[in-house]
Amino acid sequence: MMSAATQFTLLNQNLLLLPQKAIFWEEEKTLIAADVHLGKVGHFRKAGIAVPRDLEQNDLAVLSDLIYEYHPEKIIFLGDLFHSDMNADWDWLRLWRQQFKNLRIILIRGNHDIVHDEHYLQLNVELHDELAVGPFLMLHHPQADEQLQQLESYVFCGHIHPGVALHGKGRQSLTLPCFAFGKQQAILPSFGRFTGRVAIRSLKTDRIFAVLKDKVLAIT
Repeated sequence: MMSAATQFTLLNQNLLLLPQKAIFWEEEKTLIAADVHLGKVGHFRKAGIAVPRDLEQNDLAVLSDLIYEYHPEKIIFLGDLFHSDMNADWDWLRLWRQQFKNLRIILIRGNHDIVHDEHYLQLNVELHDELAVGPFLMLHHPQADEQLQQLESYVFCGHIHPGVALHGKGRQSLTLPCFAFGKQQAILPSFGRFTGRVAIRSLKTDRIFAVLKDKVLAIT
């Protein structure tokens, strides 16, 4: 089943905003995703908190579907790929990686990426604190305005799990994950299902795209 992507052009680059909460960058044949948080289920279950076991496999299955659909040459994860220290969920990541041995995988380290580097290197995952690709700078944490002014590249990042609050005619409201494009920085929604989201206040210059179940909707 083909996903209903929304085309967005930024700095002469064609981006497909996907309802799976990722971006396919056409010129670079690259999938970009933030905050997958694999291992979070195992982390909570280890602490005695009942969480459905299949959440991790679902996220990896969605990644697999996107790979089969868009045939990327590489995936860039904008931090927090694996939520915490090593647990049994790492085996799912290892099995998934074996299915796509020729796919280049790049991880921009996030605050939750505390698994030792050697484990990522064994899976042939490239590790960076930041990475410039074309006109974009891949980071994990959003940058403040004064930091952005010192950069020449447009920032792609994650970390805060952005959401947009929509209000009905009555008192009902709904917060949806969103892609938030500012003048110098884009913040991606969290890819992982087992994550919350924070409603962000958009500037007048922002372009906000809400993520629904099967489409991405521009918010005016």
